[in-house]
Amino acid sequence: MNDSELARFFLSLVVLLVGALGGGHMFERLKLPRVIGEIAGGIALGPSVLGLVLPDAHKWLFAGFPAQGALLSAFYWLGLVLLMFTAGFKMQTEGMAGSGRIIPALVVGALVVPFACGYLGAPLFADAQKGDAFAFKLVMGIAAGVTSIPVISRLFLDLGLMNSSFARNIIGAATIQDLILWSMLAIATAVQHGDAADAGGIGRVIAINLAFVLASLFVAPAVAREVRRRVFGKFSEASLTGYTMLLCLVFVAAASLLKVNIVFAALLAGLVMTRFPSRHLAPVKQHIADISIWFFVPIYFALVGLRLDLAHQFDGSLILFFIIASTAIKLVSCTTAARIAGTAWARAFDYGVAMNTRGGPGIVLASVAYAAGIIDERMFSALVLASILTSFATGFWLRWRLAHDPEVFAEAARPPAAPMRGLASATTEFLVRAVRSPSSRAQHAAAKPTGAGSAGEESNRMDEVSGNRMGGPLHPSNAPALQR
Repeated sequence: MNDSELARFFLSLVVLLVGALGGGHMFERLKLPRVIGEIAGGIALGPSVLGLVLPDAHKWLFAGFPAQGALLSAFYWLGLVLLMFTAGFKMQTEGMAGSGRIIPALVVGALVVPFACGYLGAPLFADAQKGDAFAFKLVMGIAAGVTSIPVISRLFLDLGLMNSSFARNIIGAATIQDLILWSMLAIATAVQHGDAADAGGIGRVIAINLAFVLASLFVAPAVAREVRRRVFGKFSEASLTGYTMLLCLVFVAAASLLKVNIVFAALLAGLVMTRFPSRHLAPVKQHIADISIWFFVPIYFALVGLRLDLAHQFDGSLILFFIIASTAIKLVSCTTAARIAGTAWARAFDYGVAMNTRGGPGIVLASVAYAAGIIDERMFSALVLASILTSFATGFWLRWRLAHDPEVFAEAARPPAAPMRGLASATTEFLVRAVRSPSSRAQHAAAKPTGAGSAGEESNRMDEVSGNRMGGPLHPSNAPALQR
């Protein structure tokens, strides 16, 4: 690479970052999700706008020399990995296991039913299939079931709902749901890459992914505790930042060697970080969040928009059919599940609308499936646009509900519902305990059930930035430090 090509590459990064940050700021001023503005900035710089108006300038900026695409792709994947890593160490589960019937019901309504419908209905979108049929069915099932924690969290913060049981239940259910869906996406990409050509191969892939998850949630934290005991006092805060990033890269590299999806591995690496004591790693996580969510992640979302060619990839009938069908399924299944769990019809519908928010995870799904060759350009556009439109719809609906009835989400003066017994609650309890640190479990067992607690020192500090950019903390107890 000569000096001219190097200068052109850095200029393309500057333009992408300016477009992403500018678009995000504009959308934030309009009280719209920042992530959508960052994608819009990329769309404006891509073939949909700049490529149509000034095609030569677009080509000079983003396709000026052969290696530029590979260099930008490296930033794309690094931003995606850091997004999932940051999301992982922000996941908090306190208060989820004791939420009664509603969280297991929402997991069933938002995950099981939509996934089954998407999987079985995949042949209706066969024209958009580019790779393996089974992998395509898995992706369509995931696309129907995915829920965005960052976007919905940010909406709750903006509307002052983060302390409500409504927000706690939505975020708790979405956390469990997304962990399961990311593992399914790892299987889909493995199938697409030829690692599961038959039933035995699929079983092998599932076993490898399950072993990777179990090792991440149980073996890695034990190693982490030993490292904490022996090493933490010997390193500066700055060096701990480097070693924390090293942990993420080790997970991603190991996953790549084992043919486990690297996006899923980055999420698990973030979950492992929740097992470390906050007094040591709170500032370290903050440093990583700063550089990730204000530099690498905006470039990633801008590159997502840059890849959208709405002039040539826009299939109106496919997009409309997918959005209407997946939204109808999600609304009906979530509303029905919430109603069965004992909520009123109006509140049950609110649950359905909130769980239909696809946001960032829907865009990540589109990115991974398209890069793996599972879906074509038209379905990639459909998944991204569905993520954008459902995020808008949820924001408009919740604002409308509050405008017409300011007390609609007020806490009811009644005791919480009795916990649901059976497989659903057992699964919820297992996942909560798996990602909760030992000290957190001890505190949780000793604590009295006082509802939303005060924010921990780690959450308060970290979410000053990540709450503004990624959608706020993933637990309602962090809200007081962030509400504006």
